Amino acid sequence: QVRLQESGPGLVKPSQTLSLTCTVSGGSITTNRYHWNWIRQPPGKGLEWIGFIAYEGSTSYSPSLKSRTSFSRDTFKNQFTLQLSSVTPEDTAVYYCALGTSSWVTYDYWGQGTQVTVSS
Repeated sequence: QVRLQESGPGLVKPSQTLSLTCTVSGGSITTNRYHWNWIRQPPGKGLEWIGFIAYEGSTSYSPSLKSRTSFSRDTFKNQFTLQLSSVTPEDTAVYYCALGTSSWVTYDYWGQGTQVTVSS
């Protein structure tokens, strides 16, 4: 059974960079066809797809966030990371990592989510 867990600071100051890590157990982030996604949900709003890093290391970003977003991974630690720069209070949300086993548009496994608040 694949398990994902987000970790990182829950409070970030405006203009700083948000950094989150997703740690994966029960499966490898290099498994063929797997896409590892970041998704967020601001208060009172729907889910917003941020992007993915795929099994071979390729990345894709939401057009609305790509200028501020960077993904990376550590295959030895079985982790992948999100960095979102120049944050504002509008970036306050619950952030999730999620696995799509065959595509990036369906998510088969989710982390529990982590609340990130942008505030001075």
